[in-house]
Amino acid sequence: MGKRTIAITMGDAGGVGPEIALKSATSTDVRTLCTPIIIGDRAVLAEAAAISGVEIKDLRIVEPYRIPSFKKGAPTRESGLASYHYIKAALQGCLNGRYSAMVTAPISKVALHLAGLDWPGHTEMLAQMTGTRRYAMMLVGGPLRVVLVTTHVALRRLPEVLTEDAIYEKIVLADEALRLLGIKDGVVGVAGLNPHSGEGGLFGDEEERIIIPAVKRAASEGINVRGPIPPDVIFRLAYTAKVDIVVAMYHDQGLIPLKMIAFDKGVNVTLGLPIIRTSPDHGTAYDIAWTGRAEPRSCIEAIKLAVTLSENRPGPTS
Repeated sequence: MGKRTIAITMGDAGGVGPEIALKSATSTDVRTLCTPIIIGDRAVLAEAAAISGVEIKDLRIVEPYRIPSFKKGAPTRESGLASYHYIKAALQGCLNGRYSAMVTAPISKVALHLAGLDWPGHTEMLAQMTGTRRYAMMLVGGPLRVVLVTTHVALRRLPEVLTEDAIYEKIVLADEALRLLGIKDGVVGVAGLNPHSGEGGLFGDEEERIIIPAVKRAASEGINVRGPIPPDVIFRLAYTAKVDIVVAMYHDQGLIPLKMIAFDKGVNVTLGLPIIRTSPDHGTAYDIAWTGRAEPRSCIEAIKLAVTLSENRPGPTS
């Protein structure tokens, strides 16, 4: 089997996206593992290469859209619109078999809004573009793999947002993710919501009312699932490989432990899409953009993971 072809979107031109895309695509680890192609503006990438000390003459670049102007270190309408075009081109390339997977450099929600695009981020954009209704965010870092039932939701709204169906759906997606990761007979661990997983209802009834029914429903369909496991225990079990993936009830419950051990190497994966999409687990970092200081480790890990996922889901090679 030949090398996988991985599309890397440039992200928001004003942020660190161009720099980390270049540093990742030209790294030895990436070049020996796959064929990277950057989707972005050639002039912007050339300027980013100059400040980063990166040689790009042998790098494959696809330019579906030329950005007329942008502001370094800040979101603009132009950078938001351009980032959308790069995502769209990479997605189309994955759907038609040209690319094995796409890795997305950070974009700005503010820039998207300025461009008249209402998506809060990549996940919702790609889901709508592909007509995907059943999707989830998975974060991977070190030995931890975490699927979130809810993402950017205020804590006070959790009781109205968490449902048995939502939890069940994420358990199923987590089980599917284990196969994409190449983990056979893996265990899905489901976190409780309340201290001690509710202590039989003393500290909340969500476990009895919605989490346990979701776990039983998934188990009845043959999924190897355990839970609800107290939140202060489950990540230790995951860290020591007693469970292979964690379904967390809300954003910080899942991401605090993961970022504690893998802050610079976390990878975001969108589950449920008809294509493979990963991204570094950080934002545009406008404060250090265009200084040459952006660290590509998370992006490199995202590319590596994209290769693994694409190898476990048959796709094109170059």
